[in-house]
Amino acid sequence: MEPDCAVIGTVPALYPEWLGDRSFGEAHGVRFPYVAGEMASGIAGTRLVAAMAQAEMLAFLGAAGLELPALERALHDLAAALGGRPNWGVNLIHTPFEPAREEQAADLLIRYRVPRISVSAFAEPTSAVVRCAATGLREDRAGRVVRRTAVFAKVSRLEVAEPFMAPAPEQLLRLLLERGELTPEEVRLAARVPVATDVTVEADSGGHTDNRPLLALLPSFLALRDDARRTFGYAAPVRVGAAGGLGDPASVAAAFALGAGYVLTGSVNQMAVEADTSDEAKALIAGADLADVAMAPAADMFELGMNVQVLRRGTLFAPRAGRLREIYRRHGCLEEIPEEERTALERDVFQAPLDEIWTSTQEYWRHRDPAQLDRAATDPKHRMALVLRWYLSHASRWAVSGQAGRRADYQVWCGPAAGAFNRWTAGSFLADPGSRTVVQIARNLLEGAAVVTRAHQLRTFGVPLPPHAFVFRPRPLL
Repeated sequence: MEPDCAVIGTVPALYPEWLGDRSFGEAHGVRFPYVAGEMASGIAGTRLVAAMAQAEMLAFLGAAGLELPALERALHDLAAALGGRPNWGVNLIHTPFEPAREEQAADLLIRYRVPRISVSAFAEPTSAVVRCAATGLREDRAGRVVRRTAVFAKVSRLEVAEPFMAPAPEQLLRLLLERGELTPEEVRLAARVPVATDVTVEADSGGHTDNRPLLALLPSFLALRDDARRTFGYAAPVRVGAAGGLGDPASVAAAFALGAGYVLTGSVNQMAVEADTSDEAKALIAGADLADVAMAPAADMFELGMNVQVLRRGTLFAPRAGRLREIYRRHGCLEEIPEEERTALERDVFQAPLDEIWTSTQEYWRHRDPAQLDRAATDPKHRMALVLRWYLSHASRWAVSGQAGRRADYQVWCGPAAGAFNRWTAGSFLADPGSRTVVQIARNLLEGAAVVTRAHQLRTFGVPLPPHAFVFRPRPLL
């Protein structure tokens, strides 16, 4: 038995529901301040989104990289399964080289009345974003602006966050009014509210990232939020959430301690039962440690020099993709690539002649965006970029489908959170792939964050605590 101890005080219970900004649950119809983020190419698919919604949490469908017919099928299924629920959403990613596709995706989201939209990779609001934010705005009897759609903006830079915390640009509103895509009432009300209801600050995450530490980022974004409220006189402030590097309870607790209104996870959910990626890719992530990640060229922004963070262990994608970037930088066209280097590329990377890759690439863009081929006809460097991007785009599809014979080329978007998660879950029930449901991952991270937060409360009250008081082991939670 433990020796008798004198009671010097009590601390009330702390529930996961109490973490973060209490208005988050009220606004989005959820029990917990937690979001499963939009893992691209449908990895965060309909099963994952539905599971989270039914567990009173929020998740976003990973629409980036999906063809429009596949996106519409997913929207149809989600609307049928979750119609009437406010706690589900879809990603809208910026496609600077394909603006028409961005508008078409926005058309679908508006038509299916998607209640929550997370916009990512935008440097500023575009007409597609503003349409999503302003469509359906109305005024209630008390004169408050009521939104049909809540927009989350995923950002990593203050200069990018600022226009999303401001009302929609006047020139975009006028343009949309002239096109008949917004009503005069929607335009009037859009001037009174920020573009985004919630801003997700993305730190060292998988996929597109600036690799910046959350500790340095989040306080500055919170101050920017406060400035925006004073400047524009909002009735309620923009909520600010945290993402990137959240793979164990301590990191989630730290995000809330910094002032995050909610947390968003990504890399860890790729290991979930409901994640629509291959068992081979899940196994690779499950074997990752903290440093088993690397930066590699992004397929969608290859010519802009943008990178994504990917899994390094078990795959050669990062060095091979980096090699393609160097070839693009050094040469003005495919014909300039030295014969020896071209032969090595065809053998080791493409596993096909480059002429054959170009034929396949032409067929793809002929259906998706013929303007890319028109540009390639007069710009040989762009033609080279399209060919080199073939490998980058296919590498992610091979990982999702578990393509046999291409395991060494899998592009698996992943941040250090996966390594933290693997260390935390080692030897627990969550080490079993079959037990890693997206809901159990979320509940354990939140419950653990509450335990860690309560331990810190006690310590600040002067109670000496042993190290194990800050440790939460995963367990099945209802």
